[in-house]
Amino acid sequence: MKKAILVLLLLAFLFVGAGCGSAPVQAPSEASQTEAPAEAPAPSQEPESAPPAEPAESGSEAEAEKSVLVVYFSATGTTRGIAERIASLTGADLAEIIPAEPYTAEDLSYNDRTTRATVEQNTPDARPEIANEIPLDGYTTVYLGYPIWWGQAPRIMSSFVESHDFTGVTVIPFCTSGSSGAGRTGETLGEQAGTGTFLPSTRLSAGISDSDLQDWIDSRS
Repeated sequence: MKKAILVLLLLAFLFVGAGCGSAPVQAPSEASQTEAPAEAPAPSQEPESAPPAEPAESGSEAEAEKSVLVVYFSATGTTRGIAERIASLTGADLAEIIPAEPYTAEDLSYNDRTTRATVEQNTPDARPEIANEIPLDGYTTVYLGYPIWWGQAPRIMSSFVESHDFTGVTVIPFCTSGSSGAGRTGETLGEQAGTGTFLPSTRLSAGISDSDLQDWIDSRS
């Protein structure tokens, strides 16, 4: 009898022990898993800074470097054309002598001794008025252009040179004409100016080539 009770107790003990075994470990749910952080974008590289641009030359500095001026008087446009080409080849500034009373075609008639230009040229003291101011400050070389009227520089050129101080300036006269030469017009203008260094004038034809014009410019440098 005791033996039977011991067997029963042993079986009960084994049954209870099997029920108390550790439960299987449950895998964590998908929601509970910690996701690895997404890769942060690489920091954008700062663009290499370009070297600072050199400051643009101020207007006053550019003007200070300009030491050559081409001044001209032209009644028909021929002298203007040569003056513009000299300014282009030399990089010089350009200024026109503008008469207060413009010359008309009738004023320039060679066949009428009563025309304005004829009367002026026959009057050594005539000084036609100039409408505009042409400052010479800062210039050391001035090309001075004009036509030849009755073998002379127009009297308005005398008005110009007598009203300016050419101290320290080299003046390079040039002229245009149908056939007349320059004569002593450059020297005469220099005597009337009383200051500066006036070179002899040169007659330049309207059809002069750029290469010949450049050679003449170089010969005066």
